[in-house]
Amino acid sequence: MTRLAPAPSRIVIDDLAPQVAGGRFPVKRVVGEPVDVEATVFADGHDHLAVVVAHRPPGAQGWTEEPMTSGNPGLDRWQGRFVPEAVGMHRYRVRAWIDRVATWRDGTHRKRDAGLDLTSELLAGAALLDELAEAGPKRVANSLAVAAAALRAGDDSVIADDELGAELEAIARRALRAGDATVSDPIEVEVEPERALFSTWYELFPRSVGTLAAVGRRLDEFADLGIDVLYLPPVHPIGRSHRKGRDNVTAAGPGDPGSPWAIGGPEGGHTAVHPDLGTVADVAALARAAKEVDIALALDLAFQCSPDHPWVTEHPEWFRHRPDGTIQYAENPPKVYQDIYPLDFDTPAWRALWDELLAVTLFWCDHGVGVFRVDNPHTKPFAFWHWLIAEVRALHPGTIFLAEAFTRPMVMRRLGQVGFTQGYTYFTWRTSAHELVEYFTELASPPWVDEFRPNAWPTTPDILPLHLQHAPLEAFAVRLALAATLSPSYGVYGPGFEAGDNVPAGNGKEEFGASEKYEVRQWDLTSARTLRPLMGDLNRIRRQQLALHTLRTLRFHGSDNEALLCFSKTAHTGPSVDSALPGAATMLVVVNLDPLGVQRGTVSFDPAVLGLDPGRPFEVEDVLGGHAFAWKGGQAFIELDPAHQPAHVFRIIQRDEDDSREAP
Repeated sequence: MTRLAPAPSRIVIDDLAPQVAGGRFPVKRVVGEPVDVEATVFADGHDHLAVVVAHRPPGAQGWTEEPMTSGNPGLDRWQGRFVPEAVGMHRYRVRAWIDRVATWRDGTHRKRDAGLDLTSELLAGAALLDELAEAGPKRVANSLAVAAAALRAGDDSVIADDELGAELEAIARRALRAGDATVSDPIEVEVEPERALFSTWYELFPRSVGTLAAVGRRLDEFADLGIDVLYLPPVHPIGRSHRKGRDNVTAAGPGDPGSPWAIGGPEGGHTAVHPDLGTVADVAALARAAKEVDIALALDLAFQCSPDHPWVTEHPEWFRHRPDGTIQYAENPPKVYQDIYPLDFDTPAWRALWDELLAVTLFWCDHGVGVFRVDNPHTKPFAFWHWLIAEVRALHPGTIFLAEAFTRPMVMRRLGQVGFTQGYTYFTWRTSAHELVEYFTELASPPWVDEFRPNAWPTTPDILPLHLQHAPLEAFAVRLALAATLSPSYGVYGPGFEAGDNVPAGNGKEEFGASEKYEVRQWDLTSARTLRPLMGDLNRIRRQQLALHTLRTLRFHGSDNEALLCFSKTAHTGPSVDSALPGAATMLVVVNLDPLGVQRGTVSFDPAVLGLDPGRPFEVEDVLGGHAFAWKGGQAFIELDPAHQPAHVFRIIQRDEDDSREAP
């Protein structure tokens, strides 16, 4: 007898979200960050559907299922959620099947309400339950058999009792065989440590401190400041040939240390340490000591060489040569970098080059480094980064890569797609309320929010933006407040930012005078005019308030003064969190964008967006300034003096009417 093939599925599963580039790359999440799944699911006719999101953590054999619901059945859009709890590559898929029990109950209920005879429907229901009892697991077979017997006896309580009927449907769902369901293709979700989403970075040139050991002696200071990631520019030997002098002049003077990004000398290359700073063992010791105070050590991955790098003589095929046979140095007209040779990723020896660069990365991972800031990744192939990051994480799960790529938006997105944990942003140049609202709304919305995590830096060693040149310390305070509250991750270029270093090179470009890239700088942070207290307060608040750990819930609100930027964040994207729980309150932030004067105005917001009952008063506590206010409705008057405080960071509390407990 010929075996009949199963009939094609009647169910359509389409438009799964979130997914990145049609499922070609993983969705980004961190441990504990919900994955809110949506899918369009429907079938022909009027049958009811059962839909679940199935989730499989790394290393698991089976799938864990969570129910999906449709808020508007007419639109056939289903929603569900799972929360990943482990670092690694997770997968989710959507399963759907004809819910024969729900369909039968609905049809029978309709006939019952119409006063029609139910004999045939009750017998059909009994046969259906018998079938599921035989096919399903033994633990539910008895319950199904008892219900089937009741139907045969004419007992229609399964139809009349909604609670009993829902319980029966749940039992029947567990009895359904997996082969009866239509299943979508799986979508990957790369889950990283929380530091991948939420972190405060501090960039420090170790030679301006002295040695790596001297940096280690300051770790408690950085921990007290609330730093999560201590980032060191390249610590490798620096080339002598064509070494740059102070202020980027082409001829170095006696004693000029050169640029740390001109990597390689007689002492070694990318796996060596400049002898003035210490040794490889000192890097490992610093990484261990930093971990003890909950700071991650980040090193620079700058895949380029000085003319004195050992690779230049050992592997000349890894570099691009001019017609006269000389190696081509780096250029970005009008800038030229005679002290740096780029690597040639088009070389026929690309495989050996890739393997060596992977070996460099793994070398530092093996010495305790779990975070890398990658220099100019957009000048190397996307396929290379996709491969390297996956290879590193296969051996060192949770390794973080920050892309230093101030480039075109689609290039920045692709770097996030191929594996970079975070990326530098255009925040450096966004100053007006309109620019900030437009840019961060884009970053907080799909598709960006599922594939690109921003890291906001007000300045970098390469960039002193025009709005901070010769600017007062209050201007730096405004940018600090914005970076720390708008973006879950932000960074500062070290002691210079704390001190408000505002002196440009004077060449009309966004460059620092006396750039630390080319000389050793000594910083005096003992002055009362420093941002250190503000930075410490903001970082303390960031750690305490869970709403500031995310970008997904960012919402901007109105203001009748364009110098006052108002926005809010909640702790997660699901139902409102009990604001009585420590750190779970909704946060409302107002920043004065004018560093030169007091600004006043009325901000307006929808109380429902903040999880408030519009008819009841609520409290706001300025956790930055230390004051509390009683508000009601959707408007509030704000006055901010940047000389005193650049922003209000309000924690919103609305108590139950019978709750007299003191606010936490």
